[in-house]
Amino acid sequence: MKLSAPLYRLKRNARRLSRERKIPLVQALDEIARQEGCKSWSLLAARLSAEAPATRLFGQLRQGDLLLIGARPGQGKTLLGLELALEAIKSGACGKFFSLEYALQDVQDCLGAIGTDPGKLAGLFEFDGSDAISADYLIGALAGAPRGILAVIDYLQLLDQKRDRPALMTQVKALKAFASERGLILVFLSQIDRSYELSEKPYPSLADVRLPNPLDLTLFNKACFLNNGAINVQTVH
Repeated sequence: MKLSAPLYRLKRNARRLSRERKIPLVQALDEIARQEGCKSWSLLAARLSAEAPATRLFGQLRQGDLLLIGARPGQGKTLLGLELALEAIKSGACGKFFSLEYALQDVQDCLGAIGTDPGKLAGLFEFDGSDAISADYLIGALAGAPRGILAVIDYLQLLDQKRDRPALMTQVKALKAFASERGLILVFLSQIDRSYELSEKPYPSLADVRLPNPLDLTLFNKACFLNNGAINVQTVH
């Protein structure tokens, strides 16, 4: 299905329309969908689901993997993280979203933007917006999780922003060992340095990941970078 603009941009247009007209986001999404030739946003989302990047990306993930998703603001990394959580649910596992950035309503709005009713995910999807999120917190929260669960961490650079937290390198190493032992998939959303916008590269790379504190990026098994609707997946060596 060919769209007039990348999906992330259509979602951004819907959010702007919702604010300008002071209408519910769901209504704004439906209006954008009609402009694309669909009766509703849910139908548009359904048509795209078979070719969705998240479906292909999830198929490449294995238990114990750490995936980094990097993009500049507004490129769709949060939506992609949520879509991966939904793919895990489709596979028979569960999805969790831990955020130091978003509130519950923000995540519910994002789920609505990708054509999902949060009310239908009870027991399958969990949001956690605690200010205490860190490696120790995540390990405790996921200690009883079954194998195959996918957890999104929003976002990497905030894990050690408080001075009483261990170094970012220490935390990611602990989470890698934990994910490997327990058979979990951990997805880290990541900031990209502003200098990338001055480059002519079609999408960012590991060299563009913003690292205010040292981190060995080879701790991640795979990396996915987004820019202007393009997605590039890399295996990290």
